[in-house]
Amino acid sequence: MSENNNQQVFDITIDVVPKNNGSKCFDDDGRLKRTGSVWTASAHIITAVIGSGVLSLAWAIAQLGWIAGPSVMFLFSFVSYYTSCLLSDCYRSGDPLTSKRNYTYIDAVRSILGGARVKACGLIQYLNLFGIAIGYTIAASVSMMAIKRSNCFHESGGKKACHMSSNPYMILFGVTEVLLSQIPDFDQIWWLSIVAAVMSFTYSSIGLALGIVKVATTGTFRGSLTGISIGTVTETQKMWRSFQALGDIAFAYSYSVILIEIQDTIKAPPSEAKTMKKATVLSIAVTTTFYMLCGCMGYAAFGDFAPGNLLTGFGFYNPFWLLDIANAAIVVHLVGAYQVFCQPIFAFVEKWAAQRWPESKLITKEFQVPVPGLPSFKLNLFRLVWRTKFVMLTTIISMLLPFFNDVVGLLGALGFWPLTVYFPVEMYIAQKQIPKWSTRWICLQTLSIACLVISLAAAAGSIAGVMLDLKVYRPFKTSY
Repeated sequence: MSENNNQQVFDITIDVVPKNNGSKCFDDDGRLKRTGSVWTASAHIITAVIGSGVLSLAWAIAQLGWIAGPSVMFLFSFVSYYTSCLLSDCYRSGDPLTSKRNYTYIDAVRSILGGARVKACGLIQYLNLFGIAIGYTIAASVSMMAIKRSNCFHESGGKKACHMSSNPYMILFGVTEVLLSQIPDFDQIWWLSIVAAVMSFTYSSIGLALGIVKVATTGTFRGSLTGISIGTVTETQKMWRSFQALGDIAFAYSYSVILIEIQDTIKAPPSEAKTMKKATVLSIAVTTTFYMLCGCMGYAAFGDFAPGNLLTGFGFYNPFWLLDIANAAIVVHLVGAYQVFCQPIFAFVEKWAAQRWPESKLITKEFQVPVPGLPSFKLNLFRLVWRTKFVMLTTIISMLLPFFNDVVGLLGALGFWPLTVYFPVEMYIAQKQIPKWSTRWICLQTLSIACLVISLAAAAGSIAGVMLDLKVYRPFKTSY
């Protein structure tokens, strides 16, 4: 099979109108003027980064201890920042102000690397995004159940077990996402990202405050330098849990996969890369500070018994109303984050369909739907059917595999090395024409290989966790 045929599935061309240099309405590529700034880009990143991952960090630090836990978190934050800066330079192929734009992550890989790596990148990227959608569905349902359970515990005085199925809550989350997924593209969900970013700060702050209060009440910092003690778990379990903790922390920083798409919303001048680097350093600094505080205070509060999900593992029972607010904020945040991560998948399939069947009215025709008090909404039948089926599929898979911690770790492990490290490093080397075996080339490849080893270890730990879960699991019968 020829190289062209190999790439056909991912080879989407985008027709644009002629350049409109100097136009107040259009950018240099003929598209409507981009209006994004450092602040909107930072909001998109924070929405993507501070998600369900923050809730598992206390558990992750508990596995690694006071030395390795924070050290690994700083390591992942630095690697994510550094490779994001490399990736932001790949938005344009050549001059940072005037050369051809790459609208998506895979466009950048095609333009700079080409060959079989385009197909590999496409498969990894979209499978990773698909997996994140599943992870967020699970996390949202767990938070919705936590609200119901905390109220049940409060009403019964702690006498009832308050077990319940996660399925109705996953279906409710899925119905909400079906409605929101009809928003056409990334540029039109900036408001959803800002709301979601505010919600992420809300629940993270509540988790942090509850940890501080618990430490103040007991008067002691729990935990040890080396993590969970042998006896609480076996030596084998400690090894697998430590590996899984790496995956949980990696997942907490998984946003490189949509960085190019976020960068494509930024106005110029200054160059999009310059603005994106500022947004990256701002958002990584903010999220890492929150991660360190939430993870470390959660570990200090609970020690070896830190729950896998800080706000839903019932490490805290009171004040129940504050926990309800925190979990409601998680749900609202994940509703927005789901859309941020799924927009690239939606755009890819719809552009491919438009190229494959350009004459089909089902795919190209839009209907104006009047909305009282708002501008009319553009409804496309293909978008309605395809996006609805996508959300239904992620919801059904979430109901089949509702393992929050293990799924989070596995997603982090599988997506971190290829999408956050390997492709950004290889594109940067190719674009900057860094000579093979030069000092810089060796340093970049060493970074890539080290992250590959970490990802493989994390994947092994998470798979071991999933296998243990499956031993006692019955499909669609999971209750909490």
